[in-house]
Amino acid sequence: MNPLLQVTDLETTFHTPNKDLTAVRNVSFSVDHGETLCIVGESGCGKSLTSLSIMGLLPAKGRITNGSILLGEEELTKQSEVQMEKIRGNKVSMIFQEPMTALNPVLTIGFQLRESLMIHRQMNKKAATVKSIELLNKVGIPSPRERLKQYPHELSGGMRQRVMIAIALACEPDLLIADEPTTALDVTIQAQILDLIDELQQEIGMGVIFVTHDMGVVAEIADRVMVMYGGEVVETADVDAIFEAPQHPYTKGLLHSVPDVDNPMQELKIIEGSMPGPDDKITGCRFHPRCPFAMEKCKQKEPPLFNLSPMHTSKCWLQEVTESESNTVIRG
Repeated sequence: MNPLLQVTDLETTFHTPNKDLTAVRNVSFSVDHGETLCIVGESGCGKSLTSLSIMGLLPAKGRITNGSILLGEEELTKQSEVQMEKIRGNKVSMIFQEPMTALNPVLTIGFQLRESLMIHRQMNKKAATVKSIELLNKVGIPSPRERLKQYPHELSGGMRQRVMIAIALACEPDLLIADEPTTALDVTIQAQILDLIDELQQEIGMGVIFVTHDMGVVAEIADRVMVMYGGEVVETADVDAIFEAPQHPYTKGLLHSVPDVDNPMQELKIIEGSMPGPDDKITGCRFHPRCPFAMEKCKQKEPPLFNLSPMHTSKCWLQEVTESESNTVIRG
């Protein structure tokens, strides 16, 4: 069975007056029906740009310069803006980190919910209103009929995020992309939102891409994990392997920076240095300036993506040292 989403060698570039800057490079991954893939990494690693590339919502100077994004049978990189408008909200939807910037402040909640249903499901206003009430009720918003008349600023942060989820799921998309949707929420509301997404995923059977830097969230919801650094994929594995046997030094660094509930007195370790930008010229591995295990080879030659098992890859020269000759390189 083919995956729901297949991204291959994705490259996203920004045009500037002086030069073109590649912010996402050689990114490949897939998502199956009913699966949750978590994309993790520090701010600036390229995880949100990867999501926006899939949605066709890149900033004005950004463009996809290489690669394929196959959603079912449709190649998204070949679609016009008019065609993408039919796909967005219908086959693939996105929940943004800050709903106040995603919701239109001068339109009521009801208008924004009905709009998606009327465009993609060809419902009349009355039918769309009934469905909107049903959706708000489903995402746990009390007095949904009254909420339809309100504006985003009249709702709490948790309420606005639930409205965003209702809009995103209005047309029961095949794929939901959630870009750090719980970052600005308190822990209680965060748990409710995660439970809600999981419940609706089970009900609809959609695939989910969850973008986050919170490894606690990853442990709770992920089936598979993709770790990004400097615009590249540096490790992919199922969630158990990531937490129990991480292979890339950057992945290990992320996990060591998370408090251990079983050992609260353990000192947290930080990753020295900062994430490189797309205009930073780094020879060899992009992580080597911050890596405690860097070898001379790491500074001279970019590592390939080593295939450690059918479900586990790592972009690190240490694999060449530690793995047997039976392991193969799958992509440079």
